[in-house]
Amino acid sequence: MRDILQTIIENLVENKEAIEIKQVEGEKSVVFEVKVAESDMGKIIGKEGRLAKAIRTVIKAVASKEQKRVTVEFIG
Repeated sequence: MRDILQTIIENLVENKEAIEIKQVEGEKSVVFEVKVAESDMGKIIGKEGRLAKAIRTVIKAVASKEQKRVTVEFIG
């Protein structure tokens, strides 16, 4: 799951070195805290949050196969 998220984010941003993905695991849930450079934050969120929603949807689909709940948070 983390690898898929990392690949998606890397292909969207210009400053790949600034990407930080923190994974917080619970018993049946996982929270990914994604931090990117301030200049790349708009590229990750997209217009009206559409891109961020699409990223969350893809990750939730992958997580459903593993029977886990996933949350993706974008931290500026």
